[in-house]
Amino acid sequence: MIGPVVLGRALDDSFAATVRHNVTALTVTRIGANALYRFAPPFLAVIARGLDVSIGELGVALTVAELCGLMSPLIGRFVDRVPRRLAMTVGLAGLAAGALIVAASRHVVAFAAGLFVLSLAKIVYDVGQGAWIADHVPFERRGRVVGLTETSWALGLLLGVSSMGLIAAWTSWPWAYVAGALFVTGMAAILWPRIGPDPPGRRAVAAGATGAVGLGRGGWMAVGAMAAMAAASQSMFVTFGTWLEDSHGFTTTALAAVTFSIGGLELVASSTSTARTDQWGKERSVISGAIVMVTAAVGFIALVDVLPVALVLLGVFIASFEFAIVSMIPIGGELVRSRPAAGISRFLAASAVGRSIATVPATTLYDRIGMRASAALGGVLAVTFGVLMSLRERTPSGTGAVGADR
Repeated sequence: MIGPVVLGRALDDSFAATVRHNVTALTVTRIGANALYRFAPPFLAVIARGLDVSIGELGVALTVAELCGLMSPLIGRFVDRVPRRLAMTVGLAGLAAGALIVAASRHVVAFAAGLFVLSLAKIVYDVGQGAWIADHVPFERRGRVVGLTETSWALGLLLGVSSMGLIAAWTSWPWAYVAGALFVTGMAAILWPRIGPDPPGRRAVAAGATGAVGLGRGGWMAVGAMAAMAAASQSMFVTFGTWLEDSHGFTTTALAAVTFSIGGLELVASSTSTARTDQWGKERSVISGAIVMVTAAVGFIALVDVLPVALVLLGVFIASFEFAIVSMIPIGGELVRSRPAAGISRFLAASAVGRSIATVPATTLYDRIGMRASAALGGVLAVTFGVLMSLRERTPSGTGAVGADR
């Protein structure tokens, strides 16, 4: 049984017992979900060959899939009105179904449809889990729990995507998606009895979770910053695998090794956020991440032809994004008072929109100019989200439902 013996030990008795008991299971579940979601970009060239399409055409397919994020506000309403474990289970079932559609696809349209289902289901799961955490952990201490569960983003790449990459190398990329579908199905069966029904107080809030949601100036700045942050990361993440294949002859196995290494750096970044973000302040931590991203992008553009250095700078860029986004996520649960799913869903919508906006320009710039152009796009977008968060920090009541976290 997956118990509290791993990540639960990082939480003292002041945290609710249900949080300490379930934090490991939630994190392991999200490792599988994130692996399914993150597999395509590093292996874009491999999948494109299998479907007999260009990188640009596959970039359009990814963009179409990301547009599901526009439905996040509706998903937030759904999650706020149903039991949290039901929302999470529905999300995991959808992830498995989407992965199987992708695995069975023989045309880019079917591939895009499967990714759309997969991405939509992941939003349902993520909002459900984020809202469950917000139900049980006060905002001022939430960064630690969110940081622990968000190690799943790095571990999804470090362990999940790397493992799927090896499966793809040994068999073919569709079987990697089949393996991921089996994993999240198994975790759904484990998670259902562990989470249990919502407490009576949460049910009362759910019954009244209707009506329009207002974010205020600070809230919209946070949403805009999230979109720019996700777009910045996507600009590099969606092109680096193709760059390594085209310019340096990397094989599928070698790409799996690179993603493993980047995942290790992301794990360091998310662990740092877990330990420090509540202490440093969530907004200031995000701004620090933006500064490091911009610095890494500039260095990458200058030294892209020096492969060992370029790989390190690529890892730093992606890892600093990980630190920034893990520090940012707790803010989402407080954008709308008493309705954490509403705020989290806005963040997820912004993130999806940011990635969808960046995917086609990034892949097109790569095709026409090269990796430097994609990195330049990422750097400009990182500047944008850093500026937005700096302005938000100076906005009264910047966090929306609560005072600014200084």
